[in-house]
Amino acid sequence: MHRSLIAAVAATALAAPLALTATGTANAAPRPPKTPVADFNGDGYADLAFSASYGPAGGKQNAGYVAVVPGSKNGPDRAHTRLIDRNTPGVPGEATEGETFGRELVVGDFDGDRYTDLVVVGDTEAKAVLLWGSKNGLTGASAEVTNNRYGYVSAGDFNGDGHQDLVTEAYPVHDNDPAVMTVSYGPFTRQGDPVKKQGVRVPAEHGLLKLVAGDMTGDGVDDLVVSDGDEDGPLPSRFWKGTRSGLSATSSRKLGPSRDGVVADVDGDGYGDFVTREVHGDGDTQYDDKGTVRVDYGSKNGPGATRSVKLTQDSPGVPGTGESGGPMTGGDDYHRGDHFGARLSAGDVNGDGYADIAVGIPGKDVTTGGKKAYDTGRVVLLKGAKSGLSGKGAQAFTQSTKGVPGVSETGDRFGAGGVLSDVNGDKKADLTVTAPEEDTTAQDVGAAWYLKGSGTGLTTSGSTSFGPAALGAPNERSYFGAWVGR
Repeated sequence: MHRSLIAAVAATALAAPLALTATGTANAAPRPPKTPVADFNGDGYADLAFSASYGPAGGKQNAGYVAVVPGSKNGPDRAHTRLIDRNTPGVPGEATEGETFGRELVVGDFDGDRYTDLVVVGDTEAKAVLLWGSKNGLTGASAEVTNNRYGYVSAGDFNGDGHQDLVTEAYPVHDNDPAVMTVSYGPFTRQGDPVKKQGVRVPAEHGLLKLVAGDMTGDGVDDLVVSDGDEDGPLPSRFWKGTRSGLSATSSRKLGPSRDGVVADVDGDGYGDFVTREVHGDGDTQYDDKGTVRVDYGSKNGPGATRSVKLTQDSPGVPGTGESGGPMTGGDDYHRGDHFGARLSAGDVNGDGYADIAVGIPGKDVTTGGKKAYDTGRVVLLKGAKSGLSGKGAQAFTQSTKGVPGVSETGDRFGAGGVLSDVNGDKKADLTVTAPEEDTTAQDVGAAWYLKGSGTGLTTSGSTSFGPAALGAPNERSYFGAWVGR
């Protein structure tokens, strides 16, 4: 019998968005957020799902595919990789040029059978595909779910009934159109139909950027943070509280402007904390940005009600120095700012009970072989503690770090994608980090690196790397790993 989802969660002690069913009164102790292991075959090892949304499929360029790599006691089991695209038996539709199947991936147990499922988002006009987990993993058996225009998707349990729900958004086509989020409540049927749907109207300002779910009030029900804005600049993020009857119809508070993020209990007080990248200014300003990670600590009144903390590469203990964008030496080309916090993932790497945060810095410049490589990328692990997230004991890794395979090269964007999850089943989260613009014999093929968790943090001992060719996929431009299922 396969392990239950809840048992797998407890075994890995990972902290990120999703609360388990809660009972008791409002005065009960807060319940830290939990996340289901991305365990598609129920064997207790976290599996990995990589997007290759610009890869070829069925002879169609930019059709896109997803690479699913099972976990094992030895880490990623590349020998049993499964490639899934629109032409895979059981997947609706067919490979279409330019669909970019896999541009966003969301995991969760949506039918309640205790196997993790995967939502795959493609073209903005196409429905998302819900791939069903099973004892054989993801096989192509699937259904379609409506993901609305532009298709940003997140998963959570917004009514606390123990079943995963999906929230999607619709971007207003015209200035006077309402922006609407749709919450589809699980469990879903095998045809992809939810138990019910709820429309939640949001202020029709510019358009939603990201949806981040997790229990930030400690009541056992997932809440939602929505970031908003466009190329002219961000607007305040908004917090919607989850309740036993579903997601609140209106936002209860505003937060600072942000982009994406995770929910995790970094200080061990039982409340999920909203960890995000703080953003300001228009598109050019954000392109040049050094990057800031903001922690809005959870409380019974939601995130940021009691305290917020900002961390940069110039904070005590954080490795490196923040750098802005600018012209490259000896040419007219322009490089990005560091973008500290462009990708965030949460998990307990050292097994101390506090969630740690992997911070992607895809715009980081690295000097290697006496030469400067621009936008090559870096990842920093910030460790959780009773006092909260800080630079104490932080670790940094690039492709030039001893023990990490590969070489830092201009434009790789190492750290642009990644996830913390217990791939080898030792109850410590491992880091899988990607560089979606890694070159091989072709440009922008992409690749992934696997670093194991340990009692002292991440270790390069036994680290591995692989790209599409190692998984049996075409060695062509695909931006492999631009998104990793989490």
